[in-house]
Amino acid sequence: MSWIIDTHHTQIEFVARHMMITKVHGQFEKFSGEVNLDENNPSNTSVDIQIDMASVNTRDSKRDDHLRSADFFNVAEYPTMTFKSKTVKTADDEHAVLVGDLTIKGVTHEVKMEAEFVGKAKNPWGKMVYGFTGKTRINRKDWGLTWNMALETGGVLVGDEIDISIEIELVKEPEPVAEAQAA
Repeated sequence: MSWIIDTHHTQIEFVARHMMITKVHGQFEKFSGEVNLDENNPSNTSVDIQIDMASVNTRDSKRDDHLRSADFFNVAEYPTMTFKSKTVKTADDEHAVLVGDLTIKGVTHEVKMEAEFVGKAKNPWGKMVYGFTGKTRINRKDWGLTWNMALETGGVLVGDEIDISIEIELVKEPEPVAEAQAA
């Protein structure tokens, strides 16, 4: 069953070390995708998400412009980052590992995302809604994101390890009406 990603209640965020001492948080504000959630057999679930790389927001316009440049995401040539699941390995009723291909700047690597089922409820408009969280850690250099700057005091400006987290709310699409019933 296909579910709609409620983009108003979904966040795709990342965290990177800055100067080896602090963390910079950012998010992507535009994304789309499809989730085919099998409620009875979660291991049959599939996820396909496209992220608009130009929508990066770290609350600093100069840094965001640098991230969009050829030094990092090169959004002129690679406007979209994608994640396409391959398998879902359930651990229990609330936890699973989502294995899939993450493509950034035309480079694809398999990643494992720890997923947690947060809950389900009926929203005020009578539609069934599910909530999930996901998290993974990647090394940005694996995707060709190698720009950096050595610091005078030692270390580098940008850390290699990037934490990615997703808070996703899914809304169940209405069942298609059979043509025979419509006539």
